[in-house]
Amino acid sequence: MKPKKAKSGITIRSFWPAILVYAGLPVILFYAGCQAINMVSLLGSPTPSEMKSSAQYNLTGDKDQKILVLVDQPASFREYANLRFYLTDTIIKMLQVKAEIKPSLFIDYKMLADFRAGTPDFYMLSPAQVGEKLGADLVLAVTIVDYRITDIGEAGYNGSLDANAALYKVATGEKLWPTTEQSQLVQVGCASERRGQDAVCVRMAAAAAHCITRYLYDCPKAGFKISDERTVSGWEK
Repeated sequence: MKPKKAKSGITIRSFWPAILVYAGLPVILFYAGCQAINMVSLLGSPTPSEMKSSAQYNLTGDKDQKILVLVDQPASFREYANLRFYLTDTIIKMLQVKAEIKPSLFIDYKMLADFRAGTPDFYMLSPAQVGEKLGADLVLAVTIVDYRITDIGEAGYNGSLDANAALYKVATGEKLWPTTEQSQLVQVGCASERRGQDAVCVRMAAAAAHCITRYLYDCPKAGFKISDERTVSGWEK
């Protein structure tokens, strides 16, 4: 007797893997598409180091505005005469790099120093009035209200600096930044500096300059706060 031929069930069973693949293909493609979208989204998202704090007033857009950095300090700080220069110079350099402002748009420090020395009633003038005399469109006015250096023996020196800062429009005298009634308070300090008093002065100027200029461009969040910054509630290093 001849063996019977296998029935078509075998043939049908051979189709099941193919049917399952075709049935699942839309799901696979959909899942793959979602994964691709997620990957694109992930790759397009800024990393923590790339995230930025939006400027409170963005100087980057004021490409054609002449800027005067006007730093004042009490007469009692005469022994720290270089502090005013260090702070002015550092602010200008930071704005050139961070806010991409051309060096030619800043009023020269010597021009300001000569005007200050040759104007008996200089301290009676408003920031906008000084800016107008020197041909500025904007004035970044910084007033140092407290500055201290203490000899702490073998550990070197510690220091602190407090200042108020505000940005004015010369044409109207309007305060552009901050938008609050008060100026921006900046408080910085160092607990130990072994390189001498001049090094303290330079370090405090650099810290204060950063804490002022960071509000005037889109500052990376990772670098917004610095170790030499003090807080209202207290400062310990």
